[in-house]
Amino acid sequence: MSTMREVAARAGVSVKTVSRVFNDDPHVLPDTRERVQVALRELNYVPNELPSILRAGRAPVIGIAVPDIVDPFFAAITQSIQRLAFEREMFTLVISLGSDAELEQPMVEGLLKRGLSGLVLAPITVDQSYLSVWAMRLPVVFVDRQPARLAADSFTEDDEGGADTATTHLIAHGHRRIAFAGERPLLRTAAGRLAGYRAALARAGLPEDPDLVLVGVDDRAGARDALEVLRRLPDPPTAIFSSNARCTMHLLPALRPREFALVGFGDFPMADVVSPSVTVIDQDPYRLGRLAAERIFDRLDAPDRRYRRRTVVPVHLVERQSCQAGPAVRG
Repeated sequence: MSTMREVAARAGVSVKTVSRVFNDDPHVLPDTRERVQVALRELNYVPNELPSILRAGRAPVIGIAVPDIVDPFFAAITQSIQRLAFEREMFTLVISLGSDAELEQPMVEGLLKRGLSGLVLAPITVDQSYLSVWAMRLPVVFVDRQPARLAADSFTEDDEGGADTATTHLIAHGHRRIAFAGERPLLRTAAGRLAGYRAALARAGLPEDPDLVLVGVDDRAGARDALEVLRRLPDPPTAIFSSNARCTMHLLPALRPREFALVGFGDFPMADVVSPSVTVIDQDPYRLGRLAAERIFDRLDAPDRRYRRRTVVPVHLVERQSCQAGPAVRG
């Protein structure tokens, strides 16, 4: 690989002049510019940015750590961050944390040791205090889920309000036995959505039946088992509130035609074309990713400026057909 010094020798100029031509400095004389450009082409010069990166102490890279990069929700967040990073001439390094809480810290710290300029994290544990030292060195922004035991920027959805809206919508369709299906309420997202479900029932004067609250619906097998539990109840539900898009997608293949009305928290690909199309609470993951990326760049540009730490993004109901499915409700 040719060096800038070799280009300078070929063109008969200084290394500084080569740098000025390469960076399109308008003050270089035309004949000098032409000689340097010819030398650049002849030597196939490619700039080595590593020295400047080492001098700056960080790479022009934003790290992204999410539970599952295949999940449509987190894939959309990642894509949105990548788009803005590219506009800022930065790149992204993405990792999938999975579901093993013990792996979050070593995986995230391994990512941070790459000399990042910033980090966007959707955590899978209930303690991010291990990031306290890192957060003093570079911008750390949480997305979808708030940090625990750490002061950091976060952009989350209105989990409780969205779940309340979804459950209230099913109640408005005449349902009085509404099941909750979702993850274990360890993370704040799951806990908030369960709280919203309970708030809607309480406001409508409906008792909460513990038999209708099913957690741990993490895969298709879990979804099949959950539905079998509901079917065997002496007084089964007529509707289900699914607390996240992954859970909804696991439930759909195991549902019988018009078996239960359904509203899910989170839109997903094909939700509008399956039969019946799925009523959802739309989280707008592209907006979440954009907001998280913008905060990273804001803090890089103005590190001493004060920002609001926590931002809760509104969600809204997208009504389709599934909320009208299910058996005839009982009065």
